[in-house]
Amino acid sequence: MTILTDLGIRQIRDGVRAGEFSAREVADAFIVAVSRAKPLNAFLVETPDHAIAAANAADAARAAGEALKPLAGVPIGMKDLFCTKSVPSTAASHILEGFTPTYESTVSQKLWDAGAGMLGKLNMDQFAMGSSNETSAFGNVVSPWRRNDGGNAALAPGGSSGGSSAAVAARIAPGATGTDTGGSIRQPAAFTGISGIKPTYGRCSRWGVIAFASSLDQAGPMARDVRDCAIMLEAMTGFDPKDATSLNLPVPTWEANLNASLAGKRVGVPREYRVDGMPAEIEALWQQGIEWLRDAGAEVVEVSLPHTKYALPAYYIIAPAEASSNLARYDGVRYGLRDLPDGANLQQMYAATRADGFGDEVKRRILIGTYVLSAGFYDAYYTQAQKVRTLIARDFEAAWEKCDVLLTPTAPSAAFALGEKQADPLAMYLNDVFTVPASLAGLPAMSVPGGVDAAGLPLGLQIIGKPLDEQSVLDAALAIEERAGFVARPHAWW
Repeated sequence: MTILTDLGIRQIRDGVRAGEFSAREVADAFIVAVSRAKPLNAFLVETPDHAIAAANAADAARAAGEALKPLAGVPIGMKDLFCTKSVPSTAASHILEGFTPTYESTVSQKLWDAGAGMLGKLNMDQFAMGSSNETSAFGNVVSPWRRNDGGNAALAPGGSSGGSSAAVAARIAPGATGTDTGGSIRQPAAFTGISGIKPTYGRCSRWGVIAFASSLDQAGPMARDVRDCAIMLEAMTGFDPKDATSLNLPVPTWEANLNASLAGKRVGVPREYRVDGMPAEIEALWQQGIEWLRDAGAEVVEVSLPHTKYALPAYYIIAPAEASSNLARYDGVRYGLRDLPDGANLQQMYAATRADGFGDEVKRRILIGTYVLSAGFYDAYYTQAQKVRTLIARDFEAAWEKCDVLLTPTAPSAAFALGEKQADPLAMYLNDVFTVPASLAGLPAMSVPGGVDAAGLPLGLQIIGKPLDEQSVLDAALAIEERAGFVARPHAWW
């Protein structure tokens, strides 16, 4: 008998269409799985009614002989950064506790229009600021994985899309939305043994997505495998006149064009990504990935991205600067938390609300951002960081003359224990060392699982592509997926 929660997006879609099971049976199975997975703390809000309504609509359409929508019968998780009409949307922050939008984000609306149902809102790092899902105001997400070396420490699921990665890896959702500002889809995907793609900046509308850093934020899918990501990405993308950065381009048929043969393709290996102190297991997996892509028919070439070492410091100037501007709207006046001490004036209300509503990491980034934008420091920090960003983009442009995609590790380590890096923000920021450059350049990039470390924890490989060339990214990731044969999964302890 088929265990419905073991099925991915494609298998559910095709099974519902073929009448192998009903959409309602799928929805019920995942609703039960979500309700049993409370120890993971992956969901902030459960919305079984939404999932059931979408499933019933799919079953009714099939019974009536109507053509089914692309995601008919597929229930998914929605990261809590996406505003969902009549469903609380908090960005995992106390300052938005109790906020229920009266509108739907463009990306979530596209998914509902494609027939998907919502299992609930997924936990995340507060305002998407974090790499371990430890900054949520509503408690840590716990990875479903455990080390097999006898240690039983609770592990980080990555961040900021940690609820999304944990839910997909734990088989309590076949797919989920994520957002990626500096690696927040790819790094958690690597930590939990799933796939996730950040498309070209502008492919997915940012309208209705609670902003962190507007020139970097980009939505994308997280799912069990490459094909499932392609299916979900097709439903999420498309032009949106409500977003000034949205690309007015047709949506490619990525799933139909998937091809694991890389004959005639050139894969670049950037020498600057061999960082000091990188674990031998990461280096070995990278070399294995090179051989897999050679086996798929690709020519492997070494390339140089000389400004890579400046990417992380530039990112941690630009992103906080934009965050300090975006988060100024949370003042306790119009929505969300309002802390009004007795006799307080307006400025005191602002101060009290923000002190209580924002977490430590959010405050840290607001302070950094305000500092680098302040008079006397703007040119020294923010302007210089933007110049570095331009140089990084030019590095990639030069690399594309020699190759079609780049292959790198996704993260410098496997998942670490919760609390292990929380006291050292700089150590935490280094989790993004391989993912930030593609974000600064607005490039499509994907993480795909390649193997496990000595403790049995997943390790990911990253494919970076040219602007608007998600197809080559997906194809190279599929070539790795087929050769890696990654079937490891966490054992249910929750």
